[in-house]
Amino acid sequence: MKERLKAYIAGKIGTEDEKKRLEEIDSLCKKIGIETFLPHRDVGICENIKDAKRVFKGDILEGFKGCSLIIASLDGLHVGAGTSWELGYAYAKGIPAIGLKTDEPVEDAIEYLSAILIASMKIVTSFDELEREIRKIKSSKTINPKAWLI
Repeated sequence: MKERLKAYIAGKIGTEDEKKRLEEIDSLCKKIGIETFLPHRDVGICENIKDAKRVFKGDILEGFKGCSLIIASLDGLHVGAGTSWELGYAYAKGIPAIGLKTDEPVEDAIEYLSAILIASMKIVTSFDELEREIRKIKSSKTINPKAWLI
């Protein structure tokens, strides 16, 4: 039986450009017919320390429910603590990940991207490549997280 595909979209949200990138990933997923969870849209932003528990519960405890894929924006000089945590959590739960790194070759980013992140997921370098990978997963009979590892 074919599994329903829902993607958790992870990435930094500190700037409007970073949020826009995540929303572009969201739009691509919707175009393909993939349901999405987008933390800043679906839960909101952590404005202060009082919001931390609400955001954790919404993003992680509720947000990952039903997700069978995580897509992470990896652009910039660092991935971000939240994104790294979400990717590690997904890996521990057996949820496959696709990283999107469009600003430079992965080989040039190994020092700050982390060998662990690189080895734990498929990394694509364009939206076209991301679309092909998502469509490949969507058309497969089951979702196999081990098929993603390089």
